[in-house]
Amino acid sequence: MNKKLTKTILALLAVLALALTMFACAKDGGNDDTATTDAAATDAATDAADETAEDSSDDEGETVVDYLVLVNKQNKLPDNWEGIIQLEDATNTIPEGVELNEDNDYLQTESFKVEKTALAAFRELQAALEEEGITILLDSTYRSVARQQEIWDEFEAESGLEYAQKYVAVPGTSEHHTGLAIDICIIKDGVIINANDDMIAEREIFAKIHEKLADYGFILRFPEGKDDITGYAYEPWHFRYVGVETAKAIAEQGVTLEEYLGMVPAEDVTE
Repeated sequence: MNKKLTKTILALLAVLALALTMFACAKDGGNDDTATTDAAATDAATDAADETAEDSSDDEGETVVDYLVLVNKQNKLPDNWEGIIQLEDATNTIPEGVELNEDNDYLQTESFKVEKTALAAFRELQAALEEEGITILLDSTYRSVARQQEIWDEFEAESGLEYAQKYVAVPGTSEHHTGLAIDICIIKDGVIINANDDMIAEREIFAKIHEKLADYGFILRFPEGKDDITGYAYEPWHFRYVGVETAKAIAEQGVTLEEYLGMVPAEDVTE
């Protein structure tokens, strides 16, 4: 018999026993033995009911992170996501001799947030690349929907609605909301390279980085030539954690996350 059902029946039987005892007590006028029995029956009923409620709470309260969640221009972040995701704080360690300036000092001072499993995988990837003489740093990670709204409002106020629509993700549709997306920057010859155009130009370094992504559960989220599917141009720095098995399958097939999930935007599906 189901464990929870058994406990529920026991609780009901205990309550029934209590009721019968109280009825007998009222009929006989009551005595000390009856009072003791009443207390025992009440305790048994309470304990059984508490255990049943506790088990139910455990099952209903269990949360599982969907590492294949799709968040893009057509698919918004699930409503309960920010209550499920478990984020951890992370900081960068800047190697000695690397100079910081007003354009990149945030890399050292900012505390980044990343989903805990994704962060552990990133640290392993980072260490593996370091062994090959490639240094990568966290540049942009988790961003709340509320923060994205602030960014949208700032761009709209400064540059207008059309500009915001072109360059800023609509709040709720940024993959950074998931905590599973990581933008990186690199260090080359003691210099931090974090400008988009400069990073795109470093094809040799990023080719080596991309080769290792799947081994640690990451995919290149916005590959070259797939912007009609992903909705974004090539971003060699934007990685997404999906788990090792899935990452290897996506890499082997040479597809995007949308294609792998069979969720390519309708206008891009060809007969």
